[in-house]
Amino acid sequence: MALIITFLLGMGNFACHRAVIASGHRMLSEMPPRALQGARAASLALEFVLLCGALYAAEAGAVHWVWLYAGYFLINLGAAWSIVTGRL
Repeated sequence: MALIITFLLGMGNFACHRAVIASGHRMLSEMPPRALQGARAASLALEFVLLCGALYAAEAGAVHWVWLYAGYFLINLGAAWSIVTGRL
């Protein structure tokens, strides 16, 4: 069950990431195109590594890491919401 929850949280993180990229926020639109492309690739790679680590921890039975990943998801969700809605 922990694996499924962690996987769903990871998909939520990728959805938040995609929403921020597609939002057209001033922070992203003012970056040079090459730097933006590199930042997108690096941030997606980091997100993938974090998800793999959380899935590995869930498989190993370290449930506290799943809780930490859930907290990370909530922080990402709040940040993405504030960027997409224009509050930030």
